[in-house]
Amino acid sequence: MKNILTILMCVCCLTSYAQDLKLWYDKPAKIWEETLPLGNGWIGMMPNGGVQEENIVLNEISMWSGSPQDPNNYNAYKKVSSIQELLFQGKNDEAEKLVNQNFVCVGAGSGHGNGAKVPYGCFQNLGYLNIHFLNNATYTQYRRELDLETGIASSHYSNQDTSYFREYFVSQDKNIGAMRFSSNKKFAIDIALHFYRDENVKTHTVKGNTILVEGNLPNGYGGEGLRYATKFLVVNKDGKITNYDNQIIVKGAQEIVIYYTASTDYYEHHPTQYVENQLSEKLDYATLKKQHLRKYKEVFDRVKLNIENDTVQSHLPTDKRLANFFQNPAKDNNLAVLYYQFGRYLTISSTARDSDKALPPNLQGLWAHQIQTPWNGDYHLNVNAQMNHWGVEVNNLSEYHKPFINLIKRVAKEGEKTAKAYYNAPGWVVYMMTNVWGYSAPGEHASWGASTASGWLCNHLWEHYLFTKDKAYLNEVYPILKDAALFYKNTLVQDPKTKYWVTSPSVSPENGFRLPNGKVASVVMGPTIDNQIVRELYISVISADSILQKKDQFASALKNDLNLLPPAVVVSKDGRVMEWLEDYEEIEPQHRHVSHLYGLYPAPFISPITTPEWASAARRTLEVRGDGGTGWSRAWKILFWARLHDGDHALEILRQLLKPAINDQGKISAGTYPNLFCAHPPFQIDGNFGGSAGIAEMLVQSHEGFIHLLPALPAAWKKGEVKGLRVRGNMTVDIRWEDNTIIKYAVKGPKGQKIQVRVNGVNENKIL
Repeated sequence: MKNILTILMCVCCLTSYAQDLKLWYDKPAKIWEETLPLGNGWIGMMPNGGVQEENIVLNEISMWSGSPQDPNNYNAYKKVSSIQELLFQGKNDEAEKLVNQNFVCVGAGSGHGNGAKVPYGCFQNLGYLNIHFLNNATYTQYRRELDLETGIASSHYSNQDTSYFREYFVSQDKNIGAMRFSSNKKFAIDIALHFYRDENVKTHTVKGNTILVEGNLPNGYGGEGLRYATKFLVVNKDGKITNYDNQIIVKGAQEIVIYYTASTDYYEHHPTQYVENQLSEKLDYATLKKQHLRKYKEVFDRVKLNIENDTVQSHLPTDKRLANFFQNPAKDNNLAVLYYQFGRYLTISSTARDSDKALPPNLQGLWAHQIQTPWNGDYHLNVNAQMNHWGVEVNNLSEYHKPFINLIKRVAKEGEKTAKAYYNAPGWVVYMMTNVWGYSAPGEHASWGASTASGWLCNHLWEHYLFTKDKAYLNEVYPILKDAALFYKNTLVQDPKTKYWVTSPSVSPENGFRLPNGKVASVVMGPTIDNQIVRELYISVISADSILQKKDQFASALKNDLNLLPPAVVVSKDGRVMEWLEDYEEIEPQHRHVSHLYGLYPAPFISPITTPEWASAARRTLEVRGDGGTGWSRAWKILFWARLHDGDHALEILRQLLKPAINDQGKISAGTYPNLFCAHPPFQIDGNFGGSAGIAEMLVQSHEGFIHLLPALPAAWKKGEVKGLRVRGNMTVDIRWEDNTIIKYAVKGPKGQKIQVRVNGVNENKIL
């Protein structure tokens, strides 16, 4: 049973939501970063809306080259004591040489981010559907848009007295993409369409109104790997269909519908049979669209957000709104709403629910226009894959966490081999990257490849429980949490200077420092992020044991070990959070990673309320680090400032994140592309998800044991309303505010649950 706690008014009396949740443009896309993303977690497409040449980029999320491998160095553990001894002596540079010789993977690893042809592989573009319109030389009244409330894109334009309409969506109900081209006049549409892919196409069959394409991606060993297939079905009402030179020609039509699907044998089915079955039944466009809308809206509509504005800017094309927002964000609060909901849209579109076979979004979500995607389009585990999922719980999309949790389960099994190989230790460990094949070994170089990620991944296992309170789930993942802690417990060493027990060897992700002898190194013992992650993991295992009443002796032992770990935060002489156990000189003070603030976000150790001195040190750290950085780095800083309850600074970082990535001279920098994709650069989707999570964190927080409403509300967001945000404890909150003051709120949750709610700076104890 659910109960509703309502202050001042009931939920049903909350005001209506005046939102314009559309990305729109007054011209076709010239580059991929202007096209509009559509997807259902399995397949995706991005139309450019071209008038004479419609070029639609197609994707399937399991399109991975490479294959399973064992890249572990099984002699590495023999060198670990030598590496640790050098670190004890302060010879980090010499230790790093040994790490680079021994504590790296065997073989090519990720190919240094170019792994398409090696066993690691990469996420690849499926191909392109090119549609040439034979009778549209000139046009007026052009508009191209993506409606976030429906998950449907469209474009329309006129040619003299003839109007043309296009509509595109990827069904949330069936694994089918649909494209509808129509006109207000008969016989107005003549097209030639064909599919192409740059490589690894075995068969390309055009027959009547269908195109069937099959192929194999390279396995990284010189042979054939994953098998794929894609099919297209063209349906017209009144035109004539012919075939010519691998093309389908349609002439004299008023309406044409194209259906598309794709799959691979990654899912252990025959991809050709799968695509044939998907498009075998008689498809009706209106019915498919209706079913899509039903499935889509049941998740998208869970959260409503409105931040009122003195002026309306939605009449401007989205690329122009971006430029204006960067100049003055207070004039377009609704762009922040659009960007927030775009993040939720991308989760729904790049992640499939209700399936154990679904893959989580990778560095590109599921959208790519290249064979060799940047950094292989893989799962970077030193912040990026995690950031992809920071918003799923609070944004009321909890089921979209499941594919990532399932990936964690799979990589944990492979990680048992890695724990043995590098430490001869029990439990499991994974380093800074993985792929669909379960890669768990370190990367090719210590500076970026030697940071462990297993503890950080366990944060997601634990957070999913905190939000859902699902004890059956917690019992299922308890062994994974425990075995991750088991690895750390068996591999920590005592630092001879501080006497704390710490990880060794390790790095603070992708960052380095200068030793007293002037040399530069990255490898250390006990970087702050590791100390925070291990502490958080131990607490999670102890808490899970208590909740499940397992009375596990291992959990009891961890209680004692907590006292042996370094504190979550050590403050340096200049008042900042120390990144390493020693206060080394930074070689890049404004480095994009701010890993030593893991304890601020996502962990709950640093708080302006409970640990004000640590919060002050975190603030000073961020001030020195600066407001810039890559796209995803800026997104993380929004979350940091939100946790510090500084809404104005969080909004300033949002402004920096939404800086147009392409300037007037065509130069690309960090920020946001015209289609709202995040620019690292190049495109990485993590910044989109992190930015959306950051906006939610400005509106509600629940990590400190109470529900904190509007903890980081910017002064510019004077009046607004949000409905449907989730908080820890399996609860949902609605908030309404005016003059930056909460005037109404509601909490839904399990009946009888005791809660504490912080409202306008005052904590209130309530029972649902």
